Amino acid sequence: MIRRPLRPLARILQARQSGESTEAIERENLRHRHEEMRERLRSRAASRLKFMSLCFFVAFSLIGGQMAVLASSDAEEPTLQAEGGPAPILSDRADITDRNGRILATNMETYSLYAQPQELIDPEYAATELARIFPELDVERLRADFTGDRRFLWIRRQISPEQMQAVHDIGDPGLLFGPRQMRLYPNGPVASHILGGSSYGREGVSSAEVIGVAGVERYFDARLRDPYSPEPLVLSLDLTVQSTLEEVLGSGMQLMNARGASGIILDVHTGEIVAMASLPDFDPNDRPRPPTEGSPADSPLFNRALQGVYELGSVFKIFAAAQALDLGLVNPQTMVETRGPLTYGRFRINDFHDYGPELTVTDVIVESSNIGTSRLALMIGIERQQAFLGSLGLLTPTSVEMAEAPTGRPQTPDNWSDLSLMTISYGHGLAVSPLHLAAAYATIVNGGTLVTPTLLRQDEPEHGERVISPETSDQIRSIMRQVVTRGTASFAEVEGYNVGGKTGSADKPRENGGGYYDDKVISTFSGVFPADDPQYVIVISLDEPVDTSGPIPRRTAGYTAVPVAAEVIRRTAPLMGLRPDVVRWAPESIHQASH
Repeated sequence: MIRRPLRPLARILQARQSGESTEAIERENLRHRHEEMRERLRSRAASRLKFMSLCFFVAFSLIGGQMAVLASSDAEEPTLQAEGGPAPILSDRADITDRNGRILATNMETYSLYAQPQELIDPEYAATELARIFPELDVERLRADFTGDRRFLWIRRQISPEQMQAVHDIGDPGLLFGPRQMRLYPNGPVASHILGGSSYGREGVSSAEVIGVAGVERYFDARLRDPYSPEPLVLSLDLTVQSTLEEVLGSGMQLMNARGASGIILDVHTGEIVAMASLPDFDPNDRPRPPTEGSPADSPLFNRALQGVYELGSVFKIFAAAQALDLGLVNPQTMVETRGPLTYGRFRINDFHDYGPELTVTDVIVESSNIGTSRLALMIGIERQQAFLGSLGLLTPTSVEMAEAPTGRPQTPDNWSDLSLMTISYGHGLAVSPLHLAAAYATIVNGGTLVTPTLLRQDEPEHGERVISPETSDQIRSIMRQVVTRGTASFAEVEGYNVGGKTGSADKPRENGGGYYDDKVISTFSGVFPADDPQYVIVISLDEPVDTSGPIPRRTAGYTAVPVAAEVIRRTAPLMGLRPDVVRWAPESIHQASH
């Protein structure tokens, strides 16, 4: 403890009485004052240090407690908005790839262009130059906007690097750029109907929300925008097979003078869509606007393979034969009456040729007899026919992972009469999409278990409900093979791949009712390869084809859809790992020997 000095005046008086020097006393007083001040400062510093230590202890305790709570709770997506405000704009979007990891859709950094008219130095010059860089802009409208009261104006939602440099060269501080991501489809029109396309949703000057507008982009929109699922969306498509299908289909459509075309290749065991095309198509990088006039089916946005529902003709005869065989009503060699015409009231059912009084069940399909198939349907009956077609998925929309799937709803008769029973057996009176047909054929040829088409890559076969027996499936594949080796689909023979299939040439119904056209058809080939060891189903459909290579115009599937399908198989089978078989499977020789 410091001893306090005497009061200065008293000490000086005492010093004078004792003869001491007052100067020494003043120095001593000064020293004591300095020591007292230092003690006071040390005491104050110690108090502050204790207070700060307490504050740090409280703060770290709170932080540690909060971290413990977060560690023991479920993760939640962080949000940046103020309470009650709009959600933040999430601009990231996951890639889409084919089954082998090749990019189908990805993102690219780009910029938007906007203006703050109040900041423009020379509005007239800026408007003129922008109209030169972007010819679609109206220069007079720009001048009016730039010289009016507007404080903000979007010029372009996205621009190329070259356009950005050209705008930058204008040199006006009122023209500004905002960073954003754009969706890029590096393969252009390839798989355009499947991918669908994207657009901008909510947007600001520093970011924009990319949203799917059609196809898988729209169907999987939430998954693609989920920041906690950045992994690519892997589709079942094979990009090489898809591009080959589109190339051959486009050439066939042009060669056959068709109005439109569609094609599907589907794995019969997994239901995977390896390729699916619709022509005409579009480039999703520059997606056109939906048409405001005319038929939607004429738009390149219309997916004929999924949205288009058509009466597909004789390809349906396979279903009647399969059901009759599976019910035990007939066997492949059972004779069926084909004497015609077959009358029902005022309606007459005829064949394309006179096939004589009777044919075997096999030859009813090989020769494509309407009368013979109708008699099989009469054996089956309405209720069993409806139930069987329903079990094949032909009476409801497909569940494939595309936004447009619900619109591909089959058209069924209002009154499923005996006449409907017969006409549906050969492909009239019931309209379905080519994808419906492909899935149903896969079920028939894969051993008889239901196949559900999918656009997602699968790791193992699908084991659906049994629809027909394995024995019936074998019999049908044998019949389909004979359609190619000695029937209406002879042009489908591809050396080494034992193709089986069925043709269908359906007259198109008139738009306003009143029957069918005489010179407009939907021609379709639905096949399997290899038929002796089924791996893939193929469906090729042409809208209003006309083969003009010969002296007489030909419209039937055997001359139009079949050659296109053969070329697709010839070029895609090796791409899918199928090696040619040197042994030609000809089941008709086996049947003839046993008969």
